[in-house]
Amino acid sequence: MNPTLRQMRAFIAVAKTGNFTLAAQFLHVTQSALSGLIKELEQTLGARVIDRSTRRIALTEMGNELYPLFNQMIDDLDRALANVADHAQLRKGIVRVAAPQLMACTLLPQAIAAWRERHPDVKVSLADSGVENVTARVLSGEVDCGIAPERDETPELEARLLLDMPFEAVVPPGHPLAGRDQLAWGDLAGFPFISLRGQFTERLLADMGDAPREATLKPEHEVNFMSTALAMVAAGLGVTVSMPYAAALVQRHGLLTRPLTDPVLTRRFFIYTRGQRSLSPAAEAFIAFLAEYVGSGLPRQPLE
Repeated sequence: MNPTLRQMRAFIAVAKTGNFTLAAQFLHVTQSALSGLIKELEQTLGARVIDRSTRRIALTEMGNELYPLFNQMIDDLDRALANVADHAQLRKGIVRVAAPQLMACTLLPQAIAAWRERHPDVKVSLADSGVENVTARVLSGEVDCGIAPERDETPELEARLLLDMPFEAVVPPGHPLAGRDQLAWGDLAGFPFISLRGQFTERLLADMGDAPREATLKPEHEVNFMSTALAMVAAGLGVTVSMPYAAALVQRHGLLTRPLTDPVLTRRFFIYTRGQRSLSPAAEAFIAFLAEYVGSGLPRQPLE
């Protein structure tokens, strides 16, 4: 039989204080309970560890051998438990998040700043990625979670809905479409359209389904990043569409957004984590916080 933690703690307390009364006070137990733990320890070991007399106590030869070993074990355990408690109570930790470039330079910095006000000791490490690389980083374990548009279901990934947002048209001030409160997709077809490379345009056209033929988009330019598309719109090279969460970047370029109808198309964004894998307390808390932050409402660009 192995000694219990209570028995070892009792032995360490007596050895450190040299006194049963002080050791019992330190452990918040009665002297009789303390004596019982020492006797149980000696019975378990089959050897005496403390010599008792009316005047003093002393460690036996076996006690002297066991004291540094037990003391180191208890110290290591207490440090480990304290570390676990710090993580569980968000007094320390790190959360690694992957997100598409546009979200990484608009929504997430503000969310991370708000998180830091609540939990200054838990760091959030942000990895800005291409949309197609987000879930790969999650699956590889490089990050704890990733935010990306809807993907085909896979058992290796667990998805939690974060955003469901409509597309908005983005036009420069003074543009012929800028004077209208809302636009139809067909309105954009008469102007050079700046799109993103990859599946962006294909998915838009697929989502349009039975929309009027005049709403069909034919990109004049295709770029890799929305920041490039917005810069081109600002230069008067065409129009584009974006998500409401990018309002801050749209405003920095001095551009205007307008709701899009006929049809109203939306994009759903999910928080992806590895399936069947437990998250750290910090990661779980950050995901819950992010959902709360987004649910409280995103800043919107005023109509001009």
